[in-house]
Amino acid sequence: MAKPIHLKDHNHDARIVQRRLTLAAVFILGLVGALVARMYFLQVTQYEYHSTLSENNRVHVQPIPPTRGRIYDRNGVVLAENRPSFSLTITRDRVEDLPATFELLKSLLELSDEDTAQAERRLSQARRPFESVPVMFELTQEQIARITVNQFRLPGVDVQASFVRYYPYADHFAHALGYVGRINEQELKSIDPVAYAGTHYIGKTGIERFYEKLLHGTVGYEEVETNARGRVLRVLNRTDPIPGNDLTLELDVGLQQVAEEALGDRRGAVVAIDPNTGGVLAFVSKPGFDPNLFVTGISYADYGALRDSLDQPLFNRVLRGQYPPGSTIKPIVALAGLDSGVVTRTSRVYDPGFYQLPNVSHKYRNWNRSGDGWVDMAYAVARSNDTYFYDLANKLGIDRMHDFMSRFGIGQRVSVDMYEEAAGLMPSSDWKRTKYRQPWYPGETLIAGIGQGYMLATPLQLAQATALIASRGVWHRPRLLRDAEGVLPDESDTPPDIQLHNPDDWNFITQAMQDVMQSSHGTARAAAAGATYNMAGKSGTAQVVAIAQGERYDSAALRERHRDHALFVGFAPTEKPMIAVAALVENGEGGGRVAGPVVRAVFDAWVMPRLEAQQQSEPAAQQESAQ
Repeated sequence: MAKPIHLKDHNHDARIVQRRLTLAAVFILGLVGALVARMYFLQVTQYEYHSTLSENNRVHVQPIPPTRGRIYDRNGVVLAENRPSFSLTITRDRVEDLPATFELLKSLLELSDEDTAQAERRLSQARRPFESVPVMFELTQEQIARITVNQFRLPGVDVQASFVRYYPYADHFAHALGYVGRINEQELKSIDPVAYAGTHYIGKTGIERFYEKLLHGTVGYEEVETNARGRVLRVLNRTDPIPGNDLTLELDVGLQQVAEEALGDRRGAVVAIDPNTGGVLAFVSKPGFDPNLFVTGISYADYGALRDSLDQPLFNRVLRGQYPPGSTIKPIVALAGLDSGVVTRTSRVYDPGFYQLPNVSHKYRNWNRSGDGWVDMAYAVARSNDTYFYDLANKLGIDRMHDFMSRFGIGQRVSVDMYEEAAGLMPSSDWKRTKYRQPWYPGETLIAGIGQGYMLATPLQLAQATALIASRGVWHRPRLLRDAEGVLPDESDTPPDIQLHNPDDWNFITQAMQDVMQSSHGTARAAAAGATYNMAGKSGTAQVVAIAQGERYDSAALRERHRDHALFVGFAPTEKPMIAVAALVENGEGGGRVAGPVVRAVFDAWVMPRLEAQQQSEPAAQQESAQ
């Protein structure tokens, strides 16, 4: 049977096509409408926003670090300055392949593995990826040329001219000035990121750290136009940075050199203070170190050599060295006895060569084992008689000694602008009870009377205590800063002046200290030989290791670093003091014999020219008054 034949409905097909074309046209019109709407939104509605983004792609704000203030001595000699240097900088955001870039730099500049690792560490410490970070310093002309020729292979790498800190006197003022170094992660948490934008260095120690705010200055900014590779095309606007303040210190380069030469190659410290102002004239801690090594980053080898040296060149002996003051504190103990009334100037003690407490068999030896017989206070100071001061300390008691000697700065920080200063220790019965949960024993008072036992002082504190005797108790806290472009040191918390019940006791103790250097029984008469002016001083010896009862000190039997320290303090001229000095020679043994000549050399260098100038000016002044 044949199948039925179906005719094709062309009208139906046409309607389907028409509907599909209409839907397609509507869809296309919808897309076009959405595109037009989006374009309107971007071009009109958000014009300001995208215009700003576009401008930011072209214009950048770059910080301009300020120039660090310079540091001068009292005569205008430069102690710290800023030296131009070419540095290799890397902007991490612009570097496409950082490991490959460092490999290329290593090859081009012939760097060691340590140099490369150090550069990578510096870059890793960058605060912002879009900031240029100096990773190499002091580039040679050849290195600069190689980088310039290969610049197309080193996107994000540039050579920049900048200033780096430089200390022309190297190790001579290292412990006084300190040094600057790269800002580390811990410091980043405490500094103002705006104030230090573009700055990679900060004061680490010494004056550089204490007066960081004055030395740093105020950051500037400039708006620059860059190309797609980040290269600066032109500067659009600029706000200049404000340089840091220049500092003028009380230090004197000439006197510093004299003190260092007098100390020689021995380990020790010398501090000289103007007793009329508190200005620190010389600040010597030997051995020292070259602070220039730390400015751009010290190598592992150099730091290891400094850190591991037995001589401890990084140790600031002036401020951090805490030593038994020995007999140098005997003049203050004598003043304590006079001012408290437990003795008089003529009170005498018999010295058979030792001292014993009542009902105690232990003998506290005098340095002169044969004894000095009957001894009064003036003779005891000049002769440095231990027996007299054992007896005086026993009469005073440790707490009365503590209270009186604390007024001279023993056992406390005394400086204005030396943040590293240690406090030392002036013991008391309360201190020992708190520290060791033990009572204070009478025998401990005796050895405290000659500056031994628990008592500790820094060379700076000894110099200050001596300056207070020279100024008759007028307090001027030691300070390094003289002036910072009109900014003066803050001395608002200076302790009260020392008032004695009998002010003439100052003159008495000064004469006793003058006898130390000028009388026939003085322990430092050799150090004052040939002097044309009067000077006052006191020698001291501080034990490093204890000597058993009944044994004698045998220098030859001790290792060099176990021998006694030599100390000497003094001021000159005695009539109108211009300078007070403390000298310490580690393991130097004889205070008057070893440390005394160091102090005498400093005296001569400071006092003699000024006395000569006074003598020359007096006739001229007399002539003018006569006219």
